[in-house]
Amino acid sequence: MKAVQPTTCLHSTVRQEGEMKAGAIASLLFIVTLAIGTFLVWSIVPRIGAVASMGPWMQAFTMATVLTVIMASVIVPLGITLDRWLSRLREYLQNLGDPESSATFCAPGWLKPVADSFTKAIEQYSEREAMLRNQLREIEINHHVSEAERRQIEAVLHALRDGVLVTNTFNEIVIANERAAEILGFAVDEATHQPIDKAIADEALCRMIVDTRDSGNTRDVRHVEHAISPDPQHGEPEVSYDVTLACVEDHKQDVGGVVTILHDLTREREVSQMKSDFVSKASHELRTPLASIRAYVEMLVDGEAEDEDSRQEFYRIIQDETDRLGRLIDNMLNISRIEAGIVQIERENVDIKESINRTIQTLEPHAREKDIGLHTKLAAIDLCVEGDKDMLYQVVLNLVSNAVKYTPEGGRITVSADSDNLTRSVVVTVSDTGLGIPPDSIPKLFGKFYRVDNYKRIAKGTGLGLSLCKHIVETVHHGQIGVESKLGMGSRFWFSVPMRYAGSQAAA
Repeated sequence: MKAVQPTTCLHSTVRQEGEMKAGAIASLLFIVTLAIGTFLVWSIVPRIGAVASMGPWMQAFTMATVLTVIMASVIVPLGITLDRWLSRLREYLQNLGDPESSATFCAPGWLKPVADSFTKAIEQYSEREAMLRNQLREIEINHHVSEAERRQIEAVLHALRDGVLVTNTFNEIVIANERAAEILGFAVDEATHQPIDKAIADEALCRMIVDTRDSGNTRDVRHVEHAISPDPQHGEPEVSYDVTLACVEDHKQDVGGVVTILHDLTREREVSQMKSDFVSKASHELRTPLASIRAYVEMLVDGEAEDEDSRQEFYRIIQDETDRLGRLIDNMLNISRIEAGIVQIERENVDIKESINRTIQTLEPHAREKDIGLHTKLAAIDLCVEGDKDMLYQVVLNLVSNAVKYTPEGGRITVSADSDNLTRSVVVTVSDTGLGIPPDSIPKLFGKFYRVDNYKRIAKGTGLGLSLCKHIVETVHHGQIGVESKLGMGSRFWFSVPMRYAGSQAAA
């Protein structure tokens, strides 16, 4: 926006008025002088005796000669003087408004009224100029503030995940963010100030916007579920949106346009479905041990365990199912806390070698029962990381425990650990000679409650162990976890944890 300087117009006006007045004064003085000279010639010269005795034509010639002499001796010097003063006045007027000019005008007595008139006019115009300068400054400040607010609003709109579209009373697009352009298939720069029926291919949405504007109700907010295809020409599937439409008021409190917000319902429905699946699977997993506990308790109450050995067997089963139920609940709570970001983490210097050796000591009796060899291959260097000691031990324990469960008798399990200097992390690997994992199950393996269908009868489990491991490694410790497996050839689970926590590195 380029503002017009008010001083240019003011100084131009003063100069024009000054030059007009100066020209009028010069013309007036010339006429007055000519009239006085003519009066003197015609009233005095004929009374001179020599002239009176002349003929009419000679008298006229003589008076013209005298008038010429008077004009040459009086009026011409006066005109030269007047022209010099008027030239100074014109120069003074032309320099008005030039900040580098220091020209002044000192008028003679006979020109003082005119100079005073100019001075008064200049003072009035200067006051007017100062007032206009202040108004212009306020307008420029307001303009800069409005531009800054507009840029802030546009930045906020473009950062939103929802599509936002604002139209005016003529159903033209005034504002649209990138998300709205992506949903409706137009370019923001090209669609601005274009009619919505030309920029938007969705006719139903255009009708909704027009109907909202025609309603004229600025207090009513409409919510409509509407399906939009990103690219209907190529047959892309439609996506459901919650469309919010509301009229916006202008400065006269009339309907100035319509604001339309497009909220994608896909993610919400996926989350809702995930919650339903979680509740369903959790209920099933909880019901299984509870049913087993209830059955054996009923048999004990009914006296079906006649000898002590049978009762001890029932007690052991009830205890195992109770432990399984406790682990299931603990895992569910731990995963929920990690996902919600409310888990309490005690970061310290953790020796991964110590966690591995502790795991081997814990699971060695169970592995010996199945004649499975547990071996370690630990690098002869410092393998310490910054993290939660108990959580990292739980990850190693879960991975080795799964390997023992799904490795047939006489198998072999190797736990190795080494450092990765490139990523500055410690890598732990658990390899077994077990059953292996089907390729189609590998992408789902770290999901909640997922278990390979064919292996459910081989070993009991909650289906939450690997999901918990993934959350501990990736969410809590910012590491990575993965698996490589061939069906019938065994599996290789691995995870890596940075030696230093990212938050500590940022603080340092």
